[in-house]
Order: sequence, then structure tokens, then C-alpha cells
Amino acid sequence: MSFKTMSFGIMSGRIAGIAGVLALVLALCVAVLAPARAASFLEKNFWLSGPRYDRAMPACDYPGALDRIISNFRTKEVGFWNSELRIVGVENIREIDTMPWAAQSIPRRFCSGVAVINDGAKHPIYYSIGEDTGIIGMDWGVNFCVAGLDRNWAYNPNCRAAQP
Repeated sequence: MSFKTMSFGIMSGRIAGIAGVLALVLALCVAVLAPARAASFLEKNFWLSGPRYDRAMPACDYPGALDRIISNFRTKEVGFWNSELRIVGVENIREIDTMPWAAQSIPRRFCSGVAVINDGAKHPIYYSIGEDTGIIGMDWGVNFCVAGLDRNWAYNPNCRAAQP
């Protein structure tokens, strides 16, 4: 095989490689520029049904919800603030509102009470119990704020963001 034949083979291989890359780029451009299609019948009716809320949330004084609040407060205080504070009880529990927003939003029950802390202090507590907001959306979840102990100001000012 002569040098001329070998160099033509290399050149034709490069041209073929460049042509392949150009064809791939052209195919991707066409795919990107193609108009979006609506979901087909199967796509709309098979595993894409969306959330189905049935407003199944526990009451404000449900012991499981209060236990989650107490446990999460303790974890936050020990883990992030190196504090020995913990909630030893919740008094004067009342419901503030239920589903105050639009009809298709996540159902939530907003509650308030007075948290009794182990140092003897009492602080207002505001919490919401939301349907399907627990771990990976399997059950209800709880968000809470203890006024005066919201050290990172997540619900500032004075736990206003934890209320409806």
C-alpha cells in the first residue's frame, strides 16, 4: 500500500467522522426546534394523574403531630444550637384556619398553642399539619415555629411566616 493510498484512507475517515458529527448536530437541532406536543391519551391517564388530596389531616391536638413537633424541636436545639432546651408540653391548642388558599393547593391545618419549655418559660407556638407533606409524601407532615426560639429567623418576624 502506497503512502498516497494510506493518506486518502485517513482523509476519508476524517471526512466521514466530521459528517457523522454534523449529522448528529443537525438531528439535535431539528429535535430541539420541533414544536412541543401535547400529552397523549396514555400519558394523561397512566401514572400522571396528579395529586389526589382527600383532606385527611389529623386534628391540632393529635398526639402524633405534637410528638413530631417535640422531637424535631429537640433535634434542632441539640444538633444546631447546642442547647438543652426541649418542649415538655403544649397548652391552649386551637385551630387557626384550614385550607385558607386556593382549591387546588395542598390541604393544611394551621394551629397555635403555648409551648412549655423545660426551663419554665412559655412561648407561643404556631404549626401547620399538611397532607402528604411527610417523608417522601407518604403521610402528613408538620412545620412549626416557637416564637422567641426561631434562632435562624426561618419564620421571621415573630413566627409570622408559620401562620396562614
